[in-house]
Amino acid sequence: MSPTPHRIALVAARWHADIVDRAVAACRTGLAGHGFADIDVIEVPGAFEIPLRVKRLASTGRYAAVAGCALVVDGGIYRHDFVAGTVVDALMRVQLDTDVPVFSAVLTPHHFHEHGEHLAYFTRHFEVKGAELADAIAATLALDTVPA
Repeated sequence: MSPTPHRIALVAARWHADIVDRAVAACRTGLAGHGFADIDVIEVPGAFEIPLRVKRLASTGRYAAVAGCALVVDGGIYRHDFVAGTVVDALMRVQLDTDVPVFSAVLTPHHFHEHGEHLAYFTRHFEVKGAELADAIAATLALDTVPA
């Protein structure tokens, strides 16, 4: 089954959903500006669950591109780097194994704390990253329309 030319999936983690959803919304707005209207948003519990869902979506043949969005924070034990690295590595592997473009807005800020100033800063930052994600998806899919 060939992918619908403009169908895109965004897989969004629910940890810190208030911030992650800003990236998703900005990405959807940006994609709409690039002419992509058929966008599915799939929610998963956390960042670690993103790669399997992305692989399953990419393997269906229904999507021209799939992206993951998450905020992985240092919760006081040193595991956030491992989680973020594992997720991004897995997303790259999915892309190479399925030949479907896979994108990451899985971000790991240094020194994130849940107080007003950081929440406001990272909310704005995720809006920017969502817009950048849309631009990257559109640019990459445009490459597929150029003859080799």
